[in-house]
Order: sequence, then structure tokens, then C-alpha cells
Amino acid sequence: MTALNDGRATSRNATNAAGSRGRGGLVFLLITSVGWGLNWPVMKHLLTEWPPLSARGLSGVVGGALLLIIAMVGGQSLRVPRDQWGRLLLSSLLNISSWMTLMGLALLWLPASEGAVIAYTMPVWASVLAWPILGERLTLLRVISLLLAFGGPLALMGGNGVAASMEKLPGIILAMAGAFLFALGTVVAKRLPVRLPAITSAAWQITVGCLPLVAAGLLLEDPQISALSAVGWASLVYMTLIVFCLSYVTWFAALARLPASVAAIGTLLVPVIGVVASAVFLHEPLGAGQITALVMTVAGVVLATRS
Repeated sequence: MTALNDGRATSRNATNAAGSRGRGGLVFLLITSVGWGLNWPVMKHLLTEWPPLSARGLSGVVGGALLLIIAMVGGQSLRVPRDQWGRLLLSSLLNISSWMTLMGLALLWLPASEGAVIAYTMPVWASVLAWPILGERLTLLRVISLLLAFGGPLALMGGNGVAASMEKLPGIILAMAGAFLFALGTVVAKRLPVRLPAITSAAWQITVGCLPLVAAGLLLEDPQISALSAVGWASLVYMTLIVFCLSYVTWFAALARLPASVAAIGTLLVPVIGVVASAVFLHEPLGAGQITALVMTVAGVVLATRS
């Protein structure tokens, strides 16, 4: 009888611990989504004061360096084995360099709210690319999710009118390309994972991936420190500390506590927060076209995740 009671007590303790971890994971996920969602209007404003490659590259390199320090303080080794450098460089190129470059340039043509919607077609692309790369079956749900993902940008173009849509077309193409390459990097990382501790891996990928942006910014752009206003400096600090450091740390903490599908669906808060925050802080339009595109994109991602 005593053994039975002890077993029940142990089971209750395990259930309570799992519930506590789950609640903690949801809190971490909320922090991540808010941090990344607010970055869309922050980045859009920063581009009015600084060129895109320099803005994204500098904040990324500093943020990656701070993450390396966090990893070191946390007791994680910073050493990258020789056989992992190829994978790390490939992942950095697809997940960081291309994403930062293309999304930064896309915002030169797109409002932050529309850039956020198009960017979050990424999970849909990933579910489709998993077919040829990982051998995962291309289901009907994945095909429908892809159609919905295309429907989001089409809804934006239709709601803006033909002339306005053609003006934004370069931004739409750049954002879609960035989402596609990020998705490719995500799927490739499943096939060829970088075998490093989580924070160390993210820190090296961010640092290595953003160094080419800094170099290109110095060669092709003319960033002037004097051009940054107080709000511009605050934007750089936000991107460095909140986007690259806090949000990545809370993201990995959420992944450690939640099922991957729950974490993936939870990130759908990011484009919602990005769209609403852009309307509030940048006074960007929030009409039928933007809302329809957001709903279609969110629906596409939910279907892709469920499949």
C-alpha cells in the first residue's frame, strides 16, 4: 500500500513538473514572439536613418558576440569541431546572411506589416522542401498550405491596386526569396545538423552570418554615426539586445520545454504583433488587404504545421 501511494505521489510530482515546464515554455514563447514581432516596425524606422546592410550586420555581429559571452558564462564550450565548420557556414549563409540581407532590402519597398506577413510564409516553404530533401510525403494539406501562402502576397497586391503593387514588387520578390532560403536552411539543418550546444550554435551562426553584411555595408554603403537620432540608437540597441540576445535565448528555452509543433504555431504571434505594431507606431494601413493576407498566411502555416 505504501509503495502504491509512493508511486502515485511520484506520478503527481512528475505531472506537476511537466505542467510547470509547459507553462514556463509558453511564457518564454510569448517573450520571443513579442520581441521578434516588435522588431518589424523598429527595423522599418531604422532604415530611414541607416542603410539596411550596415544596420542588420552591425547589430547582428554585436548580438552574436554577446551570445558567445552568454554561452561561455553558462559553461558551454565555444570550440567548433573541424568537421562542423562546413555545416555551420552553410547554415549561417542560408539562415542568417540571406535572411538578413533580403529582408532588410525588402523593407525599402514594403511596409513593415506586409514584410512580416510575407516573411512568415517560411514554415510553409519548409514543409514543402521537406519532400525532396528529407523524403517527407507531400500531402494534400501541404499543397493547400502552399496555395494559402501564395494567396497572402496576392491579397496584398490586390488590395493595393495595380500601380502600387508593381512599385512594391521588388520588395515582395525579395521577401519571398528570403523566406524560401530561410526555409531551405531550416530543412538542410535537419539533414545536416550543426552539432553544437544550442546557444553556442546560434551565437556562431549569427556572428559568422552577419560578418559579410558588415563587410558589404562598408564597401557599398556609407553609414554615418551622426545620422542616427536617439530613436535610431534605441532601435539599434533593441535589435542587438532584444532580437539577437533575449529573444533567441527565450526561443531555445521554449523549444526545450514545448513540443516543436506548439512552438511553431506559437510563433504565429510574430506577424500578428508585427502588423498591429506597424499600424500603431508607424501608422501603416491596416485594411482588408492586410487583414486578409495575414489570415491566409496564418492559416497556411497552421496547416503546414499540422501536416
